[in-house]
Amino acid sequence: MPRPARKNPFIPITSVEQFYRIGKHAKDGLTYAYHDQTSYLRQASMSSEENTEGGKEGDIGLDGLKVLLIDDSRTIRRSAETMLSREGCEVITANDGFEALSLIHKHEPSLIFVDIMMPRLDGYQTCAIIKNNARFKSVPVVMLTSKDGLFDKARGRIVGSDHYLTKPFTRDELLSAVREQISRMEAA
Repeated sequence: MPRPARKNPFIPITSVEQFYRIGKHAKDGLTYAYHDQTSYLRQASMSSEENTEGGKEGDIGLDGLKVLLIDDSRTIRRSAETMLSREGCEVITANDGFEALSLIHKHEPSLIFVDIMMPRLDGYQTCAIIKNNARFKSVPVVMLTSKDGLFDKARGRIVGSDHYLTKPFTRDELLSAVREQISRMEAA
């Protein structure tokens, strides 16, 4: 019986979605490691002209916006950090909820992205702690997760999250979530 052809580990990656498709099906650890290290670079190197739609880029400026990104996935942290930094955001990253709580007090971010499934202190617990703190109660919290269920969204709302972003997300989805939360803060 002939062996099936192996996937070429050096194919160009142009989106985070493509990384996840390849990563989930790769049986070779080297292939996965290669894609893990390069996917965020490919996504970040996409030209900004591809992603502008009728002046969306200029609607709300993100220069100097402090964003805290909490995710146990190094790839997600790097991808989102690169995308947001290119828009002028100051991005602070944390591996888990415990690390994030000290960073929140130190940096006082304007917006927080938090993954739901994390070790030690999960996203729901982290969000609840942030929203129960009088000083940070008004800071928008966007939940990040690969779960897309109604129950998960409802649970996020119960603990006080302001928005829900499903992974894998595109650059446009991430920036849209940021701009939506900034608009809400400015309107309030």
